[in-house]
Amino acid sequence: MFSIERTQAFFQVFIDGKFYLTVLDGIYNTLLLTFIATSIGLLIGLVVALIQIAEVPEKKGASTFFTKLLKLIAKIYVDIIRGTPVVVQISFLWLVVLGPLDLPRVLVGGLAFAINSGAYMSEVIRGGIESIDKGQMEAGRSLGLSYKQTMQFIILPQAIKQMLPALVNEFINLIKETAIIGFIGGMDLMKAANIMIGTTYNYEIPLLMVAIIYLAMTMVLTRFMRVIEKNLSNGK
Repeated sequence: MFSIERTQAFFQVFIDGKFYLTVLDGIYNTLLLTFIATSIGLLIGLVVALIQIAEVPEKKGASTFFTKLLKLIAKIYVDIIRGTPVVVQISFLWLVVLGPLDLPRVLVGGLAFAINSGAYMSEVIRGGIESIDKGQMEAGRSLGLSYKQTMQFIILPQAIKQMLPALVNEFINLIKETAIIGFIGGMDLMKAANIMIGTTYNYEIPLLMVAIIYLAMTMVLTRFMRVIEKNLSNGK
């Protein structure tokens, strides 16, 4: 399967045909997609989580109705996103919602992954916040802090330690999920592999190469996040 002749022939085409540039382009787009999705998805997740755990005012009025409406919208968003495949979401966003705008595929893909990831991150963040003893909120309010201040300075710093492992898993999943950007014609590592396969008719080496690159990126990210988690555990 991995004969010397086939391997030498592939790498000759890989260098002479400048396929290494295609691979580098795929790596760049994969990391860019992950950065866009992570940044926006984390923001979406935080907002949705805070809406889900928000206190409904006891006094009936516009604020009570508005809070309940936001909670309902947040629940529907999470249920729809978690209940449908990401490939359907990215195709719908590209073909139906943003198709007429002729936006770059990387941007559309990043937004689709962000919307998808935001739903999962919101549940992680909500779970992390709710894992903190309710007495912490009561203590903060008794000290004269507002709900926002208590959440910002007391609850969230403690919750981050609880939710960090799950968030790291979501980041790793994002790197791998970007492989479906090819469904809308976007360039990523998997698309680079398909281009090399279509030109060289060699399946083994391009797929193995891409798998190793994905593995390396996820290992680096995992190692980096473990260092952060260790520092947080040590109180640094």
